[in-house]
Amino acid sequence: MNPPPRLLVLTDRSQLPLGRSLRAVLTLCVEAGLTHVVLREPDLADEQRARLAADLGASGLAVIAAHRPVPGSAGRHLAADQPAPDAQTVAAWGRSCHSAPDIAAAAREGAQWATLSPYAPTLSKPGYGPPQPAAAFAGHDIPVYALGGVSAANAAAARAAGAHGVAVMGAVMRAPDPAGVVAALLREVAA
Repeated sequence: MNPPPRLLVLTDRSQLPLGRSLRAVLTLCVEAGLTHVVLREPDLADEQRARLAADLGASGLAVIAAHRPVPGSAGRHLAADQPAPDAQTVAAWGRSCHSAPDIAAAAREGAQWATLSPYAPTLSKPGYGPPQPAAAFAGHDIPVYALGGVSAANAAAARAAGAHGVAVMGAVMRAPDPAGVVAALLREVAA
């Protein structure tokens, strides 16, 4: 992720409105300026994830594989409890973190970025929290993305608190106008 984007969108096709495909939603998001997506979809078989990643890559997205590898992806995003990958096999990787010490540990392991969650109460994972204190997002050796409960209404505040950028899932996946949400988020997190 060079340079690291200000916005990451995490996928969750289970949150899409009926009749919408993940490919279609993300194609609209690319048109609105999205450059990086974290491909989750843990229930898909490896071959299905690989095809989806290839399609998304062809649309112009840098695809970061969550949890397990996807051929040709731009990197991996690991859960908090997953071991660090071998530097010989994964050039770029990040980690989901739930505290400032978790971020420091991820940086020591070689992570190039981290998400810190939850930033705010979230509909995707209700009851997950409490929200991280604003000070937890600043002063790290790697870019930190505020995740969880992020919207255009609070994205600029996350950046002001010290987050490099924001990572969103439900705000885009559930949106009637996902491209509009991406465009608004990008305006709010612009450097």
